[in-house]
Amino acid sequence: MTMTMTTTRTTRTVEYPADGLTMIGHLAVPAGVDRRPAVLLGPEGMGLSDVERHRADALAELGYVALAFDLHGGRYLGDPEEMLARCMPLLADPDRMRDIGHAALDVLRAEPRTDPDRIAAVGYGTGGAIALELGRDGVNLRAIGTVNALTTGRPGEAARIGCPVWAGVGSDDPIMPPAQRDAFTAEMQAAGVDWRLVVYGGALHAFHHPPVDHPVVPGVGHHPRHAQRAWRDVVDLLAECLPVTQ
Repeated sequence: MTMTMTTTRTTRTVEYPADGLTMIGHLAVPAGVDRRPAVLLGPEGMGLSDVERHRADALAELGYVALAFDLHGGRYLGDPEEMLARCMPLLADPDRMRDIGHAALDVLRAEPRTDPDRIAAVGYGTGGAIALELGRDGVNLRAIGTVNALTTGRPGEAARIGCPVWAGVGSDDPIMPPAQRDAFTAEMQAAGVDWRLVVYGGALHAFHHPPVDHPVVPGVGHHPRHAQRAWRDVVDLLAECLPVTQ
């Protein structure tokens, strides 16, 4: 285990079993001793990287306990073919996604600083799909936030979502095209969910993610301005639904 301490937060790696693998997550805890609201943070299909670790750290700076969870047993899948070969079957299997999400949620709840009744799930791509499946599984969450994860679930299960859902997507994302947007919003609306969709003009898939030094699937591209806006939108969602002080 590696641990880092600053005047405002402590971070450490956490190992836990899920999906037949040993997952290696990144837990960031604010300074202090009181219980805090918590955020489960899910990565893109490539897997946990410093991008999500830094976001968890930023959430801890804001006063949240944050766990950036793992998808691939400590591996980052920079080969697009390998990533798709693992993620496509996963995205087609809600029960597997829920198992990965629940395993991470158990770790987050076990942290003594976490207020177990005040947890939100935020995810990007595959991590966002997992956040949505936790909602469809009836998990007690205060908010669900996703970026480019407009996945639909099994019929009727969205009615179990008991919190606001915020979703962001790029207007030019070919992986989440308008038909997918329409299916997602129709599912949320039919289920009576408090939902919002923000379409970021001109943005591609994974627009929030900084450029990477390996090949990516077609339709992926960084959009710096919208990346900043999407982060602010996530922080605003948390401020509304999961305030640090209440």
